[in-house]
Amino acid sequence: MSLKKRLTAVGVIAVAAALTFGVAKSGRQITEKRENTVFNNGKETLYLWYTDEALSSYLSSAAVAYSETHDVRVMPVLEGGPEYLENINRASLEAEAPPDLYILGHDSLEKAYLAGLADEVEPSGNIPLKELYMDTGLQAAIYEDKLIGYPFYFETSALLYNKTYLEQMAIQALEAEAVRAAEEAGELEPDAGQEEGSGEEGTESADATWEEQFTKEQIDGKIKELLPTTIEEIRAFADSYDAPEQVEGVFKWDVTDIFYNYFFIGSAVNMGGEAGWDTSQIDIYNQAAIKSLRVYQDLNQFFSIDTGASSYESIMQEFMEGKMVFTMATSDAVSMLEQAKAEGTFPYEYGIALAPDINEELKGRSLSMTACVVVNGYSGHKQEANDFARYLTSQNVDVLYDRTGKVSAARDVDYEFEGLKEFAAEYEQSISMPKMLETNNFWVLLESAFSEIWNGADANEKLKSLSEQTMRQVTGEDFKEEYLEEEPAEQEEEYTDE
Repeated sequence: MSLKKRLTAVGVIAVAAALTFGVAKSGRQITEKRENTVFNNGKETLYLWYTDEALSSYLSSAAVAYSETHDVRVMPVLEGGPEYLENINRASLEAEAPPDLYILGHDSLEKAYLAGLADEVEPSGNIPLKELYMDTGLQAAIYEDKLIGYPFYFETSALLYNKTYLEQMAIQALEAEAVRAAEEAGELEPDAGQEEGSGEEGTESADATWEEQFTKEQIDGKIKELLPTTIEEIRAFADSYDAPEQVEGVFKWDVTDIFYNYFFIGSAVNMGGEAGWDTSQIDIYNQAAIKSLRVYQDLNQFFSIDTGASSYESIMQEFMEGKMVFTMATSDAVSMLEQAKAEGTFPYEYGIALAPDINEELKGRSLSMTACVVVNGYSGHKQEANDFARYLTSQNVDVLYDRTGKVSAARDVDYEFEGLKEFAAEYEQSISMPKMLETNNFWVLLESAFSEIWNGADANEKLKSLSEQTMRQVTGEDFKEEYLEEEPAEQEEEYTDE
């Protein structure tokens, strides 16, 4: 799934610039009649707008359950289209029953707030929000130090690996250790368990003998030791891996999509601070970012990924066929792989790990997006809307992924699959996509820079140019970066030499 499609999936919709300063009433009349806000049973009605049809069943169930125990009726309203916030604004000004709350991608919160469509949250209950939601989600929902949304669900990227292959390596490593220990104790003649030409049958017998000695905890512990945590270690793994016949590559990912690439510079680049709204905190052009992108560029030659013939979908298919060991994936991979396992088309085990660092010096950090439930500034039922928003985003979220394919941003979720716990761990250390209006085209520019660097352009020059263009947009004035002299080559040998 491309970044553009993923943005749409979490409700991050393009909005006309005029909306930022308050859209005037449209000449087009809204003729759709909605139900009266008060029913015969005396309950007030809250209207909840959303854009993703995958949420329909879940939202309807949550609305019914809430209405059974509260003096409020909630009506979910599916509102698609590319002008989502504009439609919310128009309905807020003109419709008889405007949305009281709505689901929106966090990076559009500034637009919503400046248009008067988002109020600072007023949560009820005695439990602090920090105990209900992960910190990344709360940071994503902040604008100008105000919390203006309830974190609902998230997306991020993490390292997906073939656990079956690593388990085989772990058993072989444990066997070798056991043989060495037996030899040192005088319980086994040197090379007795590894004689060349001993025949296939003898080898299988020896494997079975040693394998019976290893517990699941021992094997899992060894897998953890073998699992690379940096790009440097993945390269070393590729150099030494005795791959099964069906494996065509060790590491392959969609290098055309910034969502899977961003971890290379996620710790080096600062776009608006942790909450992503402060234009005084922008740092794109620095030594760490340059060095990280030089490592990124070098991987083109090392892993030889054909960008013209690769996409996230095709790479996931190759992974399921056992053709590679590692890739970068989003949370949809869990349902995709579990379904394939159930259908018998994925005969392996898989694991999810944190996005790798570049090396010991340069840290990796993935990008994340958070869908939030926002209370409309024009709502006449703000406290009721706050109460339901808190309920929707923090209660009964254990089944959210099973019902919608979305991973909850709440804390302490009882995930059905182990892989989702790892995605939650990745989300907790990720950096949220910034919400600054002045940099709303940053991702297009950054994706273009990554593409050019991958294909040989100078990382230093590209980052300098990207920083200058971004700062011109932020300041409204001409901006020039002082050229950064690169560090001596000998400081880079450990991660640029093959």
